[in-house]
Amino acid sequence: MKMRLSSVAYGALVVATGVHAQTPKQPSLQIPVSGISTASGCYGTYGNMTMHKPITADKMSTAACNNACKDDGFWLAAMHGGQCLCGYALPPKKDLVEDSECNQPCPAYPPEACGGLDSYSFYNVGIQLQISRYDPASSSTTGGGQTSTAAPTSADKSSAGSTGSASTATQSSAPTESSAPQKSGPNVAGIAAGVVVGIVAAIALIAGIIFYIRRKRNSEIEEEHRRNAAVNAFISGSKPPSSHGSISMTDSRLDPVMAHRRMSDGSIADNEDYSRRILRVTNA
Repeated sequence: MKMRLSSVAYGALVVATGVHAQTPKQPSLQIPVSGISTASGCYGTYGNMTMHKPITADKMSTAACNNACKDDGFWLAAMHGGQCLCGYALPPKKDLVEDSECNQPCPAYPPEACGGLDSYSFYNVGIQLQISRYDPASSSTTGGGQTSTAAPTSADKSSAGSTGSASTATQSSAPTESSAPQKSGPNVAGIAAGVVVGIVAAIALIAGIIFYIRRKRNSEIEEEHRRNAAVNAFISGSKPPSSHGSISMTDSRLDPVMAHRRMSDGSIADNEDYSRRILRVTNA
């Protein structure tokens, strides 16, 4: 009985050792399915894929890289050891190698292959089923040997969707100044003209208000002056000039001071007694 138990334990140990010692396997090329990550092959180059932000070793697996690229809107994911790359186009078909070349274990899940020494494990993340291929002859690369690929435009996506996985598409690098959309800036001349017109209108409005206020105040002052003149004339007893245009005549022989007095000042005629008869002598 003891010998039998020992044999069973030894057999289990051998099986377990064989499982851990087996070489990681790259899945064979699969037909893309929407919403599911499928293997797109093992390639000897990464094409124009871009490096994703680092994933920690305890989490780095094909599923982790696929999900990271999918969340960022990329169509493809590629693994190379502990590196995760994302992009929109497969490498050229000539760079497709045997699946056995992708034999590097994923750090977080060794049974899975995360590329090889000089190879990359490619996966379709399930967003775009028909993927175009990268054409290095018509694309530029950035420093460090890696190509910086911008998100494809609607025209690129429609082109990729209308071609098969074996078709060739041109993927450009980061947009240059000539290809970048020209943003129309603000019309400086129009803004300046509007500001000038607004200032002139404001000045004209202010000047009109000031002119109206001054004219109104002058009218009020003139009206008040007329009222004061009328009151002063009434108090002093002066009469307004005759409406008939007659001119007052004053005898120059009279004393101007006594001219306006009602009482007599004792003239010669007043002192004479005209009640008596005066005898006059005349020559016969």
